[in-house]
Amino acid sequence: MILLADSGSTKTHWCLMTANGQSSEFFTDGINPFLQTTDAMRNTIQLQFLPQIAHLLWAGTITHIFFYGAGCTPEKKKFVAAALQACFKKSEVCVESDMIGAVHGLLGSEAGIACILGTGANSCYYDGKQVVKNVPALGYILGDEGSGAVLGKRLVADVLKNQLGDDLKEQFLSRFNVTQADIVEHVYRQPFPNRYLANFSRFCADNISDPRIYKLVYNHFDYFAKRILPQYPKSPVGFVGSIAYYYQDILKKVLCDNGFETGKILQSPMEGMKEFHKKDIVPTT
Repeated sequence: MILLADSGSTKTHWCLMTANGQSSEFFTDGINPFLQTTDAMRNTIQLQFLPQIAHLLWAGTITHIFFYGAGCTPEKKKFVAAALQACFKKSEVCVESDMIGAVHGLLGSEAGIACILGTGANSCYYDGKQVVKNVPALGYILGDEGSGAVLGKRLVADVLKNQLGDDLKEQFLSRFNVTQADIVEHVYRQPFPNRYLANFSRFCADNISDPRIYKLVYNHFDYFAKRILPQYPKSPVGFVGSIAYYYQDILKKVLCDNGFETGKILQSPMEGMKEFHKKDIVPTT
């Protein structure tokens, strides 16, 4: 039996796969070594994930764990591995970036551009065998163009700076029951400001028929398309992540307007990851 994980900053999608082809899927909060300590990541696994699988197996029956996560750079992977190893002492652990997970889910062995647009964002060009170019994501303050956190940040800034009209401002503050002081407190003084900001992006989805919101979302993706995609070889552009999935109509238009061909758009790369890792399942007793 093997365990797969696709983790963003907001949630982690887990999948147990057995030798007979059965699989079970679970969700917990996101695990990100740039935002959490090893102890905090271990606590998420122990308190949120292990209780969900306790009725299915003994932890020792998992032979391999393949974890793909946001923030899992070469320097940070060891901290995620340590958190996993503390919870699954008999399992072999492999930790890679969420970008590699997206490549497996979107492209398989085909060449193309793979992008993540969720709470955070990332992208790369894959030649069919390996990632050969990656424009650095840099997080929601310096980068993460196209992400939910940056969309939420742009929305909040426009609302509070009176750029979207009094009606939308009143609707926004009432919908989330927040004040300007509340938002500033959470963004600058509370943990996980990226998750907090990304949560506001739902307001755009619910009001996308309003021309002001549509323009905001269009410009958000247009900035991503113009700033990031021209740095890669001309190829179909595939996406994973909730932002890409729920705003795919606008995203496709932006890509078309900028001369790019749209590839697959998936909410999660898990199905492709499952296919990729079938070969790693070893029967256990």
